[in-house]
Amino acid sequence: MKKLAIVILNWNGVEMMRQYLPTVIANSVGDVIVADNASTDGSVEMLLKEFPDVPLVVLEQNFGFAEGYNRALAQLPDYEYYLLLNSDVEIRQKDWDAPMIQYMDAHPECAACQPKLLKLTPTDSPCLEGENQAVSSLKTNIPNGVPPLNRGEGGVFEYAGAAGGYLDKYGYPFCRGRVMDTVEQDKGQYDEIVPLLWGTGAALMVRASDWKASGGLDARFFAHMEEIDLCWRLRTMGKSIVCIAESQAYHLGGATLNQGNPRKTFLNFRNNLLMLYKNLPDKELKPVMRVRCLLDYLAALQFLLKGDVKNCSAVFKARRAFHKMRPDFDKDRRHIQQLRQNDRVPERVEFSLLWQYYVKGRKTFDALMKGMKP
Repeated sequence: MKKLAIVILNWNGVEMMRQYLPTVIANSVGDVIVADNASTDGSVEMLLKEFPDVPLVVLEQNFGFAEGYNRALAQLPDYEYYLLLNSDVEIRQKDWDAPMIQYMDAHPECAACQPKLLKLTPTDSPCLEGENQAVSSLKTNIPNGVPPLNRGEGGVFEYAGAAGGYLDKYGYPFCRGRVMDTVEQDKGQYDEIVPLLWGTGAALMVRASDWKASGGLDARFFAHMEEIDLCWRLRTMGKSIVCIAESQAYHLGGATLNQGNPRKTFLNFRNNLLMLYKNLPDKELKPVMRVRCLLDYLAALQFLLKGDVKNCSAVFKARRAFHKMRPDFDKDRRHIQQLRQNDRVPERVEFSLLWQYYVKGRKTFDALMKGMKP
């Protein structure tokens, strides 16, 4: 059995693949594989021409993030671990994935882990022109213009995952290093390995046996929240999720759908509700969903007051879609309750994130958690 497959799911990201793929190839211990979600921008032709040694899985249609990964991983030979990696991730650290492999090898109870995820901006990253030039330079040096990587001085956390994720009582995600729209600078304050509820789908290493036992990502989500749903299921089964800060990755973020895009708003609201319905303990289901109904309508009102009619409409459409799809998740819900090893996952905290952030003014992870201590 092979050790690690690093699988990059691409959809119409030819320029990102050309720029960031060489950094992954040059700096990874695991096998780098690209899965293409039926791109129409010449991605496959470019990959075959410029990266002929990189295995390529070509999917017949755009299955989205969730089902795209499910189908791609099903076609791979046996690996002990999978690492789901976004196409807009740059790697600057030699053997960056080795610390994650070492941790997973030493902790069989750990089902998944993520690296410390830092923000990448176009000005941070050198423009890499062509495979030969990029790979040859990366194998010997850090690319020109990219500062050396210093532990504890990594820049700014990235919104999508930072140093690992939690949920509040009503399903709102937050991270060590990012709470709502407040993103912290990385000063090594979250380097300690602690239990998480979820790891970021931008760079998520999963034990293959746990991936298969859990059923993988929920294809009905299409995109957004699917990695949180997967990790919550794994935690419910008694497995652990962690962030390995010794491993670091730089994520551009928002490459497919920018923040504020109505389609993204729709998917986030709908999928969050589906995730709650699937995973909440029985005694919490009704009270939590009642509060979420109120909070969702308040979010829609906020969009409307800002003059953002499209995002306001997206919230209503998301709730309608949730109610329509909910019966299809009844079987999943019963199955998850049967597998439950703990009554409540402790990383789903008891407080309301919105109240703490907007009313109490607690805008960092440390402030949130300290505010809850007596």
